[in-house]
Amino acid sequence: MPLLKTNGIGNAAKEFVERGRSIVRLEIELALLEIKTKLMRIGVGIGLAAGAAVVGVFALGFLFAGIAAAIALELPWWASLLIVSVSLFGIAAALGLLGVKSIKAGTPPMPEEAIQEAKLTTQAITDGH
Repeated sequence: MPLLKTNGIGNAAKEFVERGRSIVRLEIELALLEIKTKLMRIGVGIGLAAGAAVVGVFALGFLFAGIAAAIALELPWWASLLIVSVSLFGIAAALGLLGVKSIKAGTPPMPEEAIQEAKLTTQAITDGH
């Protein structure tokens, strides 16, 4: 008879450990998914910011071309070049703002939801004893 009780307790302990491992695996998967999502947002933000920088460089080139055309000629060339450069600055500003917003949405790349879930799970397990 003592053999049956030990076997029952052993099975219960084994099942408890297996469920604990499953919970830990799920928490790790959740954390990795959250980190991947945040890193993707940071990557998009960096890409948009790089796009803003490239467009800004072109805008600066057009601005200088506009100044040069304004000095060399009278009105039609420099006016059109300045309109193009102002438009490019507008595009650069929009891309920069979108990039900053995306970077802020993904930082810090910590799995906050997974950490909170792990804390709640730990609390539920400890309160159950």
